[in-house]
Amino acid sequence: MIKKQIRNKIQMNAYQESDDRETDTASESSYQLSRHKKSPSSLTNLSSSSGMTSLSSVSGSVMSVYSGDFGNLEVKGNIQFAIDYVDSLKELHVFVAQCKDLAAADIKKQRSDPYVKTYLLPDKGKMGKKKTLVVKKTLNPVYNEILRYKVEKQILKTQKLNVSVWHRDTFKRNSFLGEVELDLETWDWENKQNKQLKWYPLKRKTAPVALEAENRGEMKLALQYVPEPIPGKKLPTTGEVHIWVKECLDLPLLRGNHLNSFVKCTILPDTSRKSRQKTRAVGKTTNPVFNHTMVYDGFRPEDLTEACVELTVWDHYKLTNQFLGGLRIGFGTGKSYGTEVDWMDSTSEEVALWEKMVNSPNTWIEATLPLRMLLIAKISK
Repeated sequence: MIKKQIRNKIQMNAYQESDDRETDTASESSYQLSRHKKSPSSLTNLSSSSGMTSLSSVSGSVMSVYSGDFGNLEVKGNIQFAIDYVDSLKELHVFVAQCKDLAAADIKKQRSDPYVKTYLLPDKGKMGKKKTLVVKKTLNPVYNEILRYKVEKQILKTQKLNVSVWHRDTFKRNSFLGEVELDLETWDWENKQNKQLKWYPLKRKTAPVALEAENRGEMKLALQYVPEPIPGKKLPTTGEVHIWVKECLDLPLLRGNHLNSFVKCTILPDTSRKSRQKTRAVGKTTNPVFNHTMVYDGFRPEDLTEACVELTVWDHYKLTNQFLGGLRIGFGTGKSYGTEVDWMDSTSEEVALWEKMVNSPNTWIEATLPLRMLLIAKISK
């Protein structure tokens, strides 16, 4: 059976991600992954109850920001809102007043069930998401709600306010009705005109392209496959995959000049919490050095074709962890144990590293790979 062994030279810390993944504490022990002898696919936790088939967003957010129906409805109309920073509370207030002349999700009855959602980008986590109540059966909803963010004014200079309008559909995906984005880097908080309610024309979604183009830094790492021959048999039946996370380079800053990063590893398709391993957090640098080795054993030769190493980099801040970027190292076939999966999406560079590791057992294969946006599969219990 596949087990993970934590061979740490450094004590690992336990965190709670803001993507609803409960924390676990790593210790010097072995854990048994959710795998049974009945069939290879049982290694994967591929049942619908495992959460693998329904992707959630990184940091609980990217899917909610960038998923939905974007092209089905015409973007039209306007939204009225105002923003202000309350120094005494250290809060950003977004006063959402109303919308008018929105697109109709129900074309026959010419009405929608709209609500407004806001994010402080690039923080796309749950802590950064706020939304109003849904106003039903109207194209001219009135909200008069204040959405509040606990945030230092200095940090706002590194962020953008994204205000989007959505039609709430109980049975289908919510439909995008338009958005407005304000760059807060040069916002004049002392100007009284900027505190007044203003009408903004709603625009079509353009953020996904910009998000993919962002530089998320690089990871320097090495992989090694170590076969384990059984006494009396010529061919090994299982082996170990060693993952040596050396360092990251040029990580993005989400909180001004503050950064406290760590790396988390999961061997997909196993999404159980016990399969995760983490490095320690390294603060105050965009080029953290980890020198941390993670070992997973029990790999059969066929598992190397079906599995994928997911490495994600996070910025730990107070009670939440914000996603910075990640890698998925495997064969990138789009399938695992005969089932189509979204996470088997390795880039050509990631595939090349995995192929070299498989074809060169007992040898460290090094690479420096660019971190990228990932949609993270939910951790199963």
